Amino acid sequence: MKSLGNPQDTQGILSRIGKVRTDSRRAWGKMSAPQMICHLSDAFRVALGERQFTPQDNLFTRTLLKWGGLWVPVPWPHGFQGPPEIDALAAGTPPGQLEADKLELCAYVERFATKPPSLASNKSAVFGKMSIADWMRWGYLHTDHHLRQFRC
Repeated sequence: MKSLGNPQDTQGILSRIGKVRTDSRRAWGKMSAPQMICHLSDAFRVALGERQFTPQDNLFTRTLLKWGGLWVPVPWPHGFQGPPEIDALAAGTPPGQLEADKLELCAYVERFATKPPSLASNKSAVFGKMSIADWMRWGYLHTDHHLRQFRC
């Protein structure tokens, strides 16, 4: 299963981020490509404990949804609403210059993929407490989901 814990999978994600353009057309959703890049950076900030978030977890999301979402090999559904702090159309970071935002996202992906020890103590806004393996899988799946949204 693909994961940011695998260097080849991480390199694939980084390459795909490089293909995002300002005019990349979305296949679903409301975000623009530049907003999506900032959304992903915000999500990594939350995962790394650098950005506060409104918890949205409950017994279902911490158990069945986490297991199914991370470990059942099916694409994530469209339209899932995350916390407002990473929502590009709400309180998320607004886009700046796309190339600079992409470089920042790549730096977050690379840093995250090194499995910083803080991940083991950080909680997901939706899935609650996660192992390093869970985080690595989430990082890949969340980024892949949004890159597929823009056909990258």
